[in-house]
Amino acid sequence: MLESPKQIRGGTLKEIHPEFLKRKIIHVDMDAFFAAVEILDNPSLKGLPLVIGGSPQSRCVVCTASYEARKFGIRSAMACSQAYRLCPDAVFLMPRHRRYVEISKEIFLIFARYSKKIESVSLDEGYLDVTEECQGESASSLAKKIKEDIWNEIGITASAGVAPNKMLAKLASEKQKPDGLTVIRPESISAFMPTLPVKKINGIGPVTAEKLSKYGISLCSDIYKHRKMDLYEKLGPRLAEWLWDHGQGICRAPVENNHDRKSVGSEATFPKDLTDLDSLKKELQEIAQDVHERLSKKRLLAMSLTLKIKYADFSLETRSTRLSTPFTTSEEIFRYALLLLERGYKQPIRLLGLSLGRLQDRKSDVIQVQVPLF
Repeated sequence: MLESPKQIRGGTLKEIHPEFLKRKIIHVDMDAFFAAVEILDNPSLKGLPLVIGGSPQSRCVVCTASYEARKFGIRSAMACSQAYRLCPDAVFLMPRHRRYVEISKEIFLIFARYSKKIESVSLDEGYLDVTEECQGESASSLAKKIKEDIWNEIGITASAGVAPNKMLAKLASEKQKPDGLTVIRPESISAFMPTLPVKKINGIGPVTAEKLSKYGISLCSDIYKHRKMDLYEKLGPRLAEWLWDHGQGICRAPVENNHDRKSVGSEATFPKDLTDLDSLKKELQEIAQDVHERLSKKRLLAMSLTLKIKYADFSLETRSTRLSTPFTTSEEIFRYALLLLERGYKQPIRLLGLSLGRLQDRKSDVIQVQVPLF
C-alpha cells in the first residue's frame, strides 16, 4: 500500500533565513477518513461509491465521500440529495462520530511516538515538527514509518507531506492522494511555487481567491508582477504582506502543541426551515441540553458561547458572548443563547448550533488536555 517518497526539486530560495529552512515538518492527512473507517468496520463496502452524511431524502450534507464516489463529482459539503442525483447507486451512511474519534485517538498516539510537537488540525489531520528527531534519520523516513504504523495497526491509509514549513508540508501531502508521500526540499521551493494556484494555499478561501483574480493573480508567479506597495493599496497591508511571503513559500508559523479541546459544540439541521420563535426556542433548548451533556462528560467548564445560525439561502451568521464565571447548567446555556437569537434573524433558519469555548478542567484552572483536537 505504500509508495516511495516523491521528491520535488529545483532552484534555491534566498529570501528565507538558513535556520528557517532547517525545520523538518510532516503533515499527515488521512485518506477519506470517515469512509475509510466505515470500510474498516464493514469490508463489504470496499470498492463501492460511499457517501457519509445521511439519507439523500434528508437535508443532510456530505461529510466525506470515498474515492469511488468522488469520481462522480461528489464532494464534501454537497447536499446528499445532489450527491444521489450524481450517483444513484452510491451507499449513503449516517456519520458515526464516536467511532471516528476512537480511531483518531489511535492515530494521534502513533504521531506521539515520532514527535513531541504535534499540532492537530482535525480528527484526521495533523502536523509534526520532527526537527529534533531527525538527527540520525531523515524526515521522509519518519513519515514513511508513520504511514506504515497507521496501516499495520489500524488498517487505513494516510498521505504525508514533508517540507521546511507547515504550508509546504500540507501542499506536499495533497500531491499524491491517496496513500502518497511527497517531499518538498528547501532547494526546490523556488521551482515549486511559481506555478502553484494561489487558491491552493491554505488560508485563501473562495472570496479571497476571487478578489485576487480581479487583480490578475491566479498563480503565485502573478503576485510578483505587482509592486509590493500596489498590493498594499489594493489588498491592505496585512493580506498583502501575508500573500507576498506565502507566494514565495515562506511560512513562519510554528507547529503548536494544541491537543487541548478548543470547544465543545452541537448543532441541528431542521427538516424544514423555521421562522417562528417558539419553534426555534424548543430546538435551541435541546441543543443546549446536548452541548451541556457533552461538556459534563468531559468534566469541563466553559466561559464563552457562540451561536451559529444558517439561513435558508445557506448564508451563515455567528454571535458570541463571554462570562466572567463558567456556565453551570443547560438552562443557563439556553438563556444566554436565546438572548443572542433574540437579536433578530433576517430569514427562515435551516440550522442552529451552539459552541462552548474558553474551556477549563472542572478540578483546576488548567485547560483540559485531549488527544486529538476536535
